[in-house]
Amino acid sequence: MVENLEYNTERQHLIIPEYGRHIQKMVDHAISLEDKEARNKCAKSIIAVMGNLNPHLRDVPDFQHKLWDQLFIISDFRLDVDSPYPKPSREELAERPEHLGYPQNHPKYRFYGNNIKRMIDVANGWEEGDLKEALMMTIANHMKKCFLNWNKDTVEDSVIFEHLFELSDGKIDLRESNEDLSDSLQLLKNKKRFNKPSNKGKNKNRNRKRF
Repeated sequence: MVENLEYNTERQHLIIPEYGRHIQKMVDHAISLEDKEARNKCAKSIIAVMGNLNPHLRDVPDFQHKLWDQLFIISDFRLDVDSPYPKPSREELAERPEHLGYPQNHPKYRFYGNNIKRMIDVANGWEEGDLKEALMMTIANHMKKCFLNWNKDTVEDSVIFEHLFELSDGKIDLRESNEDLSDSLQLLKNKKRFNKPSNKGKNKNRNRKRF
């Protein structure tokens, strides 16, 4: 019995370890069959077993296609059977994906975030009127809240208006506005109120008798 022990380091490499060694042996057996009809029958049986190992994916579109692709991959593309789907190639599997472009934004005032710049661009495209003025004030108030999240002290409205003028490339100028933004203390108070941890149930068992 000791002589028949097998160590994983001495066993054949598993191409897709998630399916286990028994599936690998079944695929190797299918490759060894000389009769193509027998190989086709064996391949369909293997596909059924592979599907039973992933019952939660049976309703996923193209699930069968994925199983057949994995069958050929497990066989190291040596299995010659009639597949209902195009047989994948080794070159297709080894092909590197196309480079995915990722926007590189390096704003000057990072504490405002990228969404503020998008909101400013939207406001720049609006026609002059009450709606645009309301949107500009909303943006300014949100900028003030973001500033206070970064600098937990206070900030003058003139600083926010100056930053808004700069971020909008001079298209939004509230520096001479008579409107006041939300009070810093009120913004900080609202933040603490929404972020305050709940004590519900914390002292639930304080007065319960213990035996």
